[in-house]
Amino acid sequence: MSEIILFFNTINFNWSIIETAAVIFSIIYVILIAKENIWCWAAAAISVTLYIYICYNANLLAETGLQIFYLIMVIFGYYNWKKNDSELIICSWNSYKHILIIILGTLLTFLMGYYFTNYTSASIPILDSFTTTFSIIATYMVIKKVLENWIYWIVIDIVSVYIYFSRELHLTSFLFIIYTIIAIIGYFRWLYKKTHV
Repeated sequence: MSEIILFFNTINFNWSIIETAAVIFSIIYVILIAKENIWCWAAAAISVTLYIYICYNANLLAETGLQIFYLIMVIFGYYNWKKNDSELIICSWNSYKHILIIILGTLLTFLMGYYFTNYTSASIPILDSFTTTFSIIATYMVIKKVLENWIYWIVIDIVSVYIYFSRELHLTSFLFIIYTIIAIIGYFRWLYKKTHV
């Protein structure tokens, strides 16, 4: 027990009120997404706005751009879910489409990573580019209610745990552990709903 206390005492936890609020609204957002509740988009708007500020100050430039993209997608997602409330059902994409997405996503990751490595002071440029690229793809899949979005999010969330912990955003790093758990639950919840319609 004393070793655990010593470990936590050696970590300089860098939690702020802004980060705490962002984490709370992010958790609400993901839980509501898993439940297919349209109010998820309101929680997302608050958390994303806060994370634009957080990521910019942490020098995570690709993540800052991603948060701005998320803010635009919040509007699109709300509109799409509201407009298609009775028609939009959980669907799946075929393996060919996923292979194509992975190839293109990997190519974009390395192109973006190359740019951020050579022309900016971005931290962890390749991993930052990876989570940014595939988060854009996964966000589009959420808006369209594609079941496999959860699998993408599980991988993205695990990588994000490391990214945010390395930037001393410990609370956000913990958030991505929670995201991973919710993504696993969300996948099985959507799978059950898809197969029992």
